[in-house]
Amino acid sequence: MRIITILLLILGGFAHASERERVGETLDKLHQYAAQADWHRYFDLYHPDATFIGTDASETWTIGEFKSYAKPVFNNGKGWTYEPQNRHIYFSPDGKVAWFDEMLSNASYGVTRGTGVLTLEEGAWKIRQYHLTIPIPNTLATDIAADIKAFSASKP
Repeated sequence: MRIITILLLILGGFAHASERERVGETLDKLHQYAAQADWHRYFDLYHPDATFIGTDASETWTIGEFKSYAKPVFNNGKGWTYEPQNRHIYFSPDGKVAWFDEMLSNASYGVTRGTGVLTLEEGAWKIRQYHLTIPIPNTLATDIAADIKAFSASKP
């Protein structure tokens, strides 16, 4: 009985390693297709009920709203380029939900962070939520928070 338990744990570890690779590949494709401005392949990676949360406080979009934002950018053939620097992937106990955090490099923003959730849908990992942020060093946070407060107060 003990040997069976050990074998199941080992096989379960391999299964998670394999799924970790598949989730990583999905995220790598997301960044690749965005950089190539490949509309169809990029948005095929998202679940139809996905949410995209951008760096601006106003950017919490349904997938339809995000498509409206992205369409003119992709139509110009530009897209956006974020290069993954490192990534952590975690799984629910049943292995059907994955969440991640990744540090990214971008020419305009420098260091950024992506976090999100994927679900296993008919054998494919689909992005349910992607959240792009600009991580602020703690030593700069007070000044930046003050700038944000002043900016928000100046808006009608």
